[in-house]
Formats: sequence, structure tokens, C-alpha cells
Amino acid sequence: MERFAALMDALVYTRSRKGKLALIADYLRETPDPDRGWVLAALTDGIDFPAVKASTVRALIATRVDPVLWALSRDYVGDTAETASLLWPEPPGACMSAPSVAQAVAALHDTTRQSAPAALAELLDRLDANGRYALIKLATGALRIGISARLAKVAFAQAFGVAVEEVEEYWHGQSPPYRPLFDWALGVAPAPHAGDTPAFRPFMLSHPLEEETLDLAAFAAEWKWDGIRVQIAHAGGQTRLYSRGGDDISAAFPDVVDALDEPLVLDGELLVRGNHQGGQAGGAASFNALQQRLGRKTVSRKLLAEAPAFVRLYDVLVADGEDLRALPWTERRARLEALLPRLDPARFDLSAVIPARDFDELAEIRAQARSDAIEGVMLKRRDSPYVAGRRAGLWYKWKREPLLIDCVLMYAQRGSGKRSSFYSDFTFGCWNGDPDAGAELLPVGKAYFGFTDAELKMLDAHVRAHTVAKFGPVRETDKSLVFEVAFDSVHASKRHKSGVAMRFPRISRIRTDKPAHEADRLETLRAMIAD
Repeated sequence: MERFAALMDALVYTRSRKGKLALIADYLRETPDPDRGWVLAALTDGIDFPAVKASTVRALIATRVDPVLWALSRDYVGDTAETASLLWPEPPGACMSAPSVAQAVAALHDTTRQSAPAALAELLDRLDANGRYALIKLATGALRIGISARLAKVAFAQAFGVAVEEVEEYWHGQSPPYRPLFDWALGVAPAPHAGDTPAFRPFMLSHPLEEETLDLAAFAAEWKWDGIRVQIAHAGGQTRLYSRGGDDISAAFPDVVDALDEPLVLDGELLVRGNHQGGQAGGAASFNALQQRLGRKTVSRKLLAEAPAFVRLYDVLVADGEDLRALPWTERRARLEALLPRLDPARFDLSAVIPARDFDELAEIRAQARSDAIEGVMLKRRDSPYVAGRRAGLWYKWKREPLLIDCVLMYAQRGSGKRSSFYSDFTFGCWNGDPDAGAELLPVGKAYFGFTDAELKMLDAHVRAHTVAKFGPVRETDKSLVFEVAFDSVHASKRHKSGVAMRFPRISRIRTDKPAHEADRLETLRAMIAD
């Protein structure tokens, strides 16, 4: 655990991507199994202890630390794990040796809500402050140290001199602590193929289109649908549905999984049917409708009927046992069109190519697209193979221009990790009528990005100087600061008092020039609802 704690500490204070990669690579090379495998799982969100939550830590600390001291310290530090690790009292008498990561995992594995506090306390008693911090982060699954799953896999590839594309491909089907993956990387065992299990292939991704003007003779244009990118694979009599990160989401979408029974690997966008059919969206509802089914372990018959899922196909990667990824897009597209009649039309359709004579006409078509199911346009080189990750010059995403509205800052909350000392999570609202006639502000969204580091410091200072009430880690501010908020779409929502919910809100501009009573009203936001 000491090595893991040292790694955590170093990663927190290392800003550069190159530096983080070197730290993780060194740890993976120098740490024996199975500790390095469990740490790799923690860095890639591959480990979970359902019985251990932040509330478990808070309840445990309440039995050992004065609650007033805890509240004051937590507010000042801004992070539960760091505060608890510093305040946890040293045990009386001789301290047992510190546990390894594997021992900590074993102790917390299969604990219940009743048994987890005692198991966690016993481990905390054996560690110093740095070790306690690392353990709590590991146990609660809230590392938040600026490491993505992709970065950890790149570090693995760097540590052992293997291709990250191969790491991505072999990763699927492996479970912590990934011993077969390490053995393969060390050259002591063959590649851990999935065999008859439907295998996940790393997705090909796109670059944002900035100022380029592309020749449509070399590129094909498709709509960028606003669902989630998925891969559906059938092998050995089994079908699996995978998210872009390689997570198996089959349980939430049995209607789609049951519809494929032949050896194929298909790439597409997972959507649900809307109340309308045809039209620009081709029967697809907004992401808001899809969200009802995401993350579920089981789906009721009622939900299956109300929000039937389907995949709008982009590509075919494997057909009849043949890997097609090396073929150019035009050939893969032809193969996809040829096999489409074999598929269930209720669960699979084809993402159409946009008919545009040139780039200027495509720009006009894109500007007129305001369906909630459309996020923008994809541009794919006609001769591009299907390669993992983002490759320059092959695929581009040209997202539609965001919607904008002026909102008033209402609440602020401390961030996590590097931002734990700053108020960086902001809730904002619109007026539910004329503010000069006594209308009130109702929350319409929350954002924690879109501003520079300098603007973050300014916003933090504003929150501290304009606080009118405190609710634990949240501060209510006076209604004086206006944000221009950018968002992709807005939907009716019964969960929010305002009756609306934004899709991907972010702070576009800080409007210090605009009085709060001139911010937008809810009626303006409601008028933007498209479904």
C-alpha cells in the first residue's frame, strides 16, 4: 500500500501527461503481481466495492472524531478522503504492518453495508496518513487524480514496450488483477484471446473539424447522432453490446442483443425510438429518452415498450469470420449495405450518407439541422481503414453550433482533486417571470468547465465575497453574476422544479457587464425544447 500511496501522491502533483505516464509505467514495471494489477484496475475504473461509499467513511469518522472538528476541517480541505486520512486517530499500542493493495482488496471484497465499516477501520488503523488517503480513494472508487482509463492503458503499453492498440484489444475479457495481460506483455505467455466470447474491438474516433474546408470528393458525410456509440458483437452463440469504453451494457438492452444471432461485429449509435417516425431524425428520440435505460441491470417490460432501443449502424468490423478493418471505408460501407437486409429492421438501420454537392452545401444542411437526435456531422475519408483511436486526417466531427442563454449564478460547490480548494461547480438559473415584478430564479443547470484558470480564481473570489447562506459544502450566492451558458439541447423534465434539463451545459462567457435582472427567463429556454 505504501507504493500505491506514493504513486497517488506523485500523480496529484504532476501536471504533465508525459510525467504521469512515466510514473504509472515505472510503478507497473517495478511492482509485483497482484498489487500492480489491482492498482491498474483502480486507475481504469475496473474495481468496485459496492458496500463502501463516501457515506461509509463519514459515518466511520463520526465515531472517532469530534463532528464540529470534522465539519470545519472538511469545509477547509474540500475532500472527504484527504480530511479523513488526516484526522483519523493513531491506534494505541503497536501498529500492525501495513497491508498490501491485494490484502486490502481481499479484506473489502464481498463486504456488506454492515461489515464494511469494521473492515475499513481495521485497514485504516494499519496505515499512515498517505496510506489512509490512498486506501479511501481505492475503496470508494473516487481517485480523481487526472488519470483516464486510456492514459493508464497507454502507460501499460509504455511500461512493457507493446502497442497500445493491442492492449486495447486484449483488455476485453480480462478481469483484475489482469495476470494474463501482464504475462503477455512480459513475453511469458501468448496473447489472451477471448476465444468464443464476443470480442470488443477498440473504436475508431474522430478529430474536431476546426477551420478546415474538406473536399467532399475524398470524404463522405453522415449525421452525428446523439445517442451513445456502441459495438454489438456475436460469437460462439453469444451476443454482447459494448460501450465506447468497452463496458458490457447488454443487460440494459436485451431487445437489441436478442436481435443479432449471426457472426458479426457492428459499430453504430445506440438510440431509442421517438413518438414520431420519419423526419430528419429518422424516428430517433433525444438522448434524454435514451438516458432512462442507461446503467440499468434489468429493464421492465413497460420501459422496453415505452423506449424501444435500436442501433443506427455506421460500420462493419467483422463479417462471417472475416476482419474487415483494413479495408477502405467505401468497401466496408458496401458490405454493411449488403448485409443490412439480413438484420432485424426494428433493431438496426443505416446511418444515411448526406447528399451534398460540395462543402458549402453541406454547411447549409448542417446549419438547418436542429433535431434533438442530431449532434452534428461526421466526415470520413472514403479510403480510410478502421483504426483504433484518433488518426489525423481520416475522420472528423463537425458538431452543430451550441445554443446560448444567459443565466444567473445561484450556488457553488468545491471541486475535487486539483480544484478542492476552489469553488468550481456552479448551479445557475433563469427567472420564472419578470424579476422586477417579484419573479424568482429557478435552477436550470450545473457546469464545472468552460472557464480558464484565471477565471476560476475570479469566480472563487466572487463566491466567497457574495455568500449569503451555507449548506454543507455548498454556498448560496447573492443573485448578481450572469453566465452565458452554452448547451446542446434542452428537454422537458419532471425531476426539476424549473421543468427543464439542459444537455451538456458549459460556461461560455462570464457576463460581468450584464445586470442579473436582464438574464433570460424560463419561457425563453422552454421555447428551445424540440421534443
